[in-house]
Amino acid sequence: MTSRLSNLCHFAEGRVAVSALNLDTYISTENMLPNKEGITRSAGLPTVPLTQAYQAGDVLVSNIRPYFRKIWFADRDGGCSNDILVLRAKEDVYPNFLYYLLSDEDFFDYATVTAKGTKMPRGDKGAIMQFKAPDLPLETQMAIAKTLSALDTQIENNKKINHHLASTSATDNSPDIRRGNSASRMAARQADSRSNNSCCSKIGLQASEN
Repeated sequence: MTSRLSNLCHFAEGRVAVSALNLDTYISTENMLPNKEGITRSAGLPTVPLTQAYQAGDVLVSNIRPYFRKIWFADRDGGCSNDILVLRAKEDVYPNFLYYLLSDEDFFDYATVTAKGTKMPRGDKGAIMQFKAPDLPLETQMAIAKTLSALDTQIENNKKINHHLASTSATDNSPDIRRGNSASRMAARQADSRSNNSCCSKIGLQASEN
């Protein structure tokens, strides 16, 4: 069974004083990383007195050029630029499940197709709320989020392995070691690919089963 995204969440409308923010709590499109990689520390604060507020558990999505796939699950309270959508789960929706739903490629493809403008396309907020989402019981949402969170942990561990192998390959130059590092990096990339494919399919699988 499917529903509209508007039945699962709404756009948060709160405001926060910029004076109450710092470089770790202010989010703009510039310090959101593409391809669902989260955020980095902000380079500076805006000069306006108030900005859009978010709270822990919200899902932040860059509304500029949605094909960059910039998304972050907030683990703190703070403020963000008006070019970011702040989506807040409704009472019967598990926030982590909402994050994984919006992280799916289907959502970003939909947001890209329905975006307005050509040079600097922006997501259409009205169209976004019409996105078809699975209508699942809270217990099922929590189970899906737990599974995908475990896969995220595996992917993060694989990235750490890749980073370590890249650093050691700079000093270990024998042919055998280089071949071993190359094979290990290939295995880690393949594991990432399998995990990502599972992430993209599990929500749809669970929806079809209910």
